[in-house]
Amino acid sequence: MAGRGDNPILVFLGPTLRLSEAEKVLDAIYLQPAAQGDVLLAAHAFRPRAMILIDGQFEDRPAVRHKEILWAMAQGIVFIGAGSMGALRAAELDAFGMIGVGLIYRWYRRFGRGPLSSPVPDDAVAVHSGPPELGFLPLTDALVDLQRSFSAWSRLGAVSPSERDRLTAIARNMNFRERSLSAVLQAAGWAQERSRELRQQMIGQKRHDAILALQQAPTLLAQHSGTQQDGDWIATNTFLRDLEAGGIDSNLVNTYKLKP
Repeated sequence: MAGRGDNPILVFLGPTLRLSEAEKVLDAIYLQPAAQGDVLLAAHAFRPRAMILIDGQFEDRPAVRHKEILWAMAQGIVFIGAGSMGALRAAELDAFGMIGVGLIYRWYRRFGRGPLSSPVPDDAVAVHSGPPELGFLPLTDALVDLQRSFSAWSRLGAVSPSERDRLTAIARNMNFRERSLSAVLQAAGWAQERSRELRQQMIGQKRHDAILALQQAPTLLAQHSGTQQDGDWIATNTFLRDLEAGGIDSNLVNTYKLKP
């Protein structure tokens, strides 16, 4: 099995795509959403040839750091991002060699992350999800999926342009922990029957981009294997202190290439 032997592909996955679906697309080792230090620990544990970041943590634990992704690429690990946190980090780091896949990545790369008035606000990919025991089941809808759906419905004539704009404004003003299609439509005064009807037409852009990244991973890996980030990677004191504060041995930063 190509994904699970020596130098496997690692995928950080959570609410964006069900594990059972992902495993049908790419043979890989699937890990929980990445938080600060997880890239470093996973690299030492599995010595992968590639990592795919789809989902990341950001509430209970600090988010995965740009610096550790740059560290991984400096070790020759191909790093791909898509769908959720991965799309955001790829847009921020593509100039340094991280590979982004999908529409959400392209949105972030074009517009950047920004305030509520931005085409792609800071929390556009965030969802509230269940615990690991329930497979990080998403309990809310991502703003990017809602906005994509509202725009598509408007083009199809299912909602008017003014309704699209109102629904978008309502969704943007909701906290991501409460943002869902049913909550948005209820706030807009729409009947529950219409909510159920439109739910069937919801566009899951995050899911689509995640699947696309898994599908393209073998090709991207073949194209980029053997490459590494230009320039010397330097560990800052702040980065090392943050690792130590999280209970991670900062010596791991300098010992990766010393291992066979």
